[in-house]
Amino acid sequence: MNTDPRQLSIQDFTYHLPAERIAPEPLPQRDQSRLLVYRQGTITDQVFRQLPQELPSDALLIFNDTKVVRARLFAQKPTGGLVELFCLEPVAPHRAIEPAMQQTGACVWKCLVGNGKRWKSGPVTLSFTTADNQPATLTAQRGEVADGYSLVHFSWEPASLPFAEVLRAAGHLPLPPYLNRTDTAVDAVRYQTVYAAQEGAVAAPTAGLHFSDEVLAELTDRGIASGRVTLHVGAGTFQPVKAGHMADHAMHGEPISVSATLLRQLLAHLPRPVLAVGTTSLRTLESLYWLGAALLQDPTTPSWHVSQWQPYEQTTAPSTTEALEALLQHLQATGADILHATTQLLIAPGYHFRVANGLITNFHQPESTLLLLVAALIGPRWRDVYDHALAHDYRFLSYGDSSLLLP
Repeated sequence: MNTDPRQLSIQDFTYHLPAERIAPEPLPQRDQSRLLVYRQGTITDQVFRQLPQELPSDALLIFNDTKVVRARLFAQKPTGGLVELFCLEPVAPHRAIEPAMQQTGACVWKCLVGNGKRWKSGPVTLSFTTADNQPATLTAQRGEVADGYSLVHFSWEPASLPFAEVLRAAGHLPLPPYLNRTDTAVDAVRYQTVYAAQEGAVAAPTAGLHFSDEVLAELTDRGIASGRVTLHVGAGTFQPVKAGHMADHAMHGEPISVSATLLRQLLAHLPRPVLAVGTTSLRTLESLYWLGAALLQDPTTPSWHVSQWQPYEQTTAPSTTEALEALLQHLQATGADILHATTQLLIAPGYHFRVANGLITNFHQPESTLLLLVAALIGPRWRDVYDHALAHDYRFLSYGDSSLLLP
């Protein structure tokens, strides 16, 4: 069973990260980043290109195929000042990301507003050129402000453009705030995974940035199976834990989508190892278990949401197979191919993993929920891993090096 992590102190999950160890740019080649391999307590140093040789031959790799949208917009006030609008999530007329990206004419999004003190009222505008070289204009009006966010009402001409096209043409990639620079043509390629497919993330699933077409081809050649899930990474992934104890930290929620095909693939593969490419893939896999467990507990009114504390409060614990089969049977009964849900799952020391056995991931910020997840997977030895990475000049955070964690 899971041990409740609410009394954990975040200060027990810190380390000194010198600024010069944060990678400011990607390396020239994706798969030439370094790879720290932690295998049952032993640490070795490799290059990411060697990853296929380091994996168990019977592993199933699960990738997050979300695609980062150009969610930062720089609009101009009538007086000439610039206002930054960082689109976080859709509000109206759609709350789900897929239909929101296809919305035409007008929409409302929850946004972070930069230079907001200078934007009291009235519209701000942004002129841009469409993919087929036509002039276009985006207008934004600021609505309700709450919890540091603003509801921003967008409208645009030509109104026939989907909002996805507006962002592609007018927006900028939302690089992590700690990089403290604007995006470049290099970022347009390298802050996406080579397998990105489903638009909707405002941050990259960075563990996947190291995979090149050559590495993916070698995985196939070696017979290592793979599957895809979608979790649209939210800005909350950069949110530091400010509370002294985890009980007072509110975990951000993110939308996930998983196909019936992937559920069948997992069921056929178990109990052989399932490895998550990135913390987002891992949280999606574990969330599937808790969605299935909740469905078994109450089949009549399924809640397609995993709350922050559900694993630590739920009294029944079906087998992994039972939970995944319940989800698959529900999809079959309703004639659906895709399971849509949201997750606020917090994975911290005391958590008992149900689906994933290992993780490919970058090196995370001190006092972050991502570091808590790593500590949950490999225990107190996370300190040895991070001490080794710091002592051996590994590069940290989004554009940094990688690790393969096999507890």
